[in-house]
Amino acid sequence: MKILIRSRNAQTSEKVRQYTEKRLRKLEKLLDEDAEATVVLIGEKNTQRIEITIPVNGFILRGEEEHDDMFTAIDLVTDKMEKQLVRSKERFSKKGRTPITKLASFSGVSPAGEDDDEVKVRTKRFPPKPMNVEEAITRMDMLGHTFFVFVNAESGAINVVYRRHDGHYGLLEPEV
Repeated sequence: MKILIRSRNAQTSEKVRQYTEKRLRKLEKLLDEDAEATVVLIGEKNTQRIEITIPVNGFILRGEEEHDDMFTAIDLVTDKMEKQLVRSKERFSKKGRTPITKLASFSGVSPAGEDDDEVKVRTKRFPPKPMNVEEAITRMDMLGHTFFVFVNAESGAINVVYRRHDGHYGLLEPEV
């Protein structure tokens, strides 16, 4: 697996880099050998944050954790991602299918304004792909988001699935 480690707002020690690589290498048994992981280590005022993104079989596996200790944050996020990988592999194997087409690349992302007084809006443009609700929930979980916009394969309408505060999921279907 190829691992790209970047740091923001702080210098990253070689010890942290080596530990991050060691923890990510444990995920190799669940990934393709040509997988690429992008790791961003962020030093903030009182906390340390780590963001990991790995494209996996057409999906984007994403994990993010925050803790006052960087090593603990690394442990938490790699454990979280391992659970996501196992869960997604189980879902696909139970249904007897192979992963669907690749997710859209977010090359159309427009950067937020640099002025701190302005409201920042980040725009993502993507071609929506037809899928069923279960597939949309799987993609949402793999991205680590709380909602996901998709074209419902059954109705042909644009729908939104979201994670509710009680841990269950919701589906928004527009009336036409």
